[in-house]
Amino acid sequence: MSELLNKIDKNRLPRHVGVIMDGNGRWAETQGKPRVFGHNNAIEAVRETVEGCAEIGIECLSLYAFSTENWSRPVEEVGALMELLVNTIAGEMETLMKNSIRLRAVGDLQGLPSPTLQALEFGIEHTKDNDRMDLVLALNYSGKWDILNATRALANKVAMGQIKPENIQASDLSAHLSTSNLPDPELIIRTSNEHRLSNFFLWQAAYAEFYFSPVFWPEFRKPDLHRAILDFQGRERRFGKTSAQLGQPTNPDTISKPL
Repeated sequence: MSELLNKIDKNRLPRHVGVIMDGNGRWAETQGKPRVFGHNNAIEAVRETVEGCAEIGIECLSLYAFSTENWSRPVEEVGALMELLVNTIAGEMETLMKNSIRLRAVGDLQGLPSPTLQALEFGIEHTKDNDRMDLVLALNYSGKWDILNATRALANKVAMGQIKPENIQASDLSAHLSTSNLPDPELIIRTSNEHRLSNFFLWQAAYAEFYFSPVFWPEFRKPDLHRAILDFQGRERRFGKTSAQLGQPTNPDTISKPL
């Protein structure tokens, strides 16, 4: 692990890393266990990823914890996931405080069960003054939901005469997303060798780099995170330019929240 960590350039880190935590159920099946077993054993992966990002200096880490589509899973699995969220938030509070990590959340939070929402609100309030890293839980989240809400807000402003349709810019829509006070993700990691966004940060990921790990999420550890960061640092991020142009200054007004 130290060998990989020592190769990371701390001056070229992504400000915001998003993780699509995938493979809990399939990992459990390889163990001959029910899917819930996989979710329960994913806590260590969350802990290692959070600590690993804080240790190297990542500003923001977002974990795709529960999508709006996940409600269609078996009732027993959804109930177990909600209970696990409550227990995990409570159990990790000491770690968050010790590492000065601020808990935040995005998504249709009012659609969560009351105990889950209460635990989440407690964690957010309790860690609000921490400033080392933001840990964002995407709960009951959908990229389409996010864009739709932002579009409705802008349409309402048009109807009230506060803005003209022809004057709406990409930055206006970004300002109405649930992530408006966060930098756009520069790196998105998906585990278990799946290669899709699954409705995660659809607008925000326009210029993100993607890293697909073959590791099932319950087995994801700091070295896997370090490999993803090193892979990111080996890429050329052009934002529509050619390689020859990269030496020229980038106009920040031409890119939505460049990082």
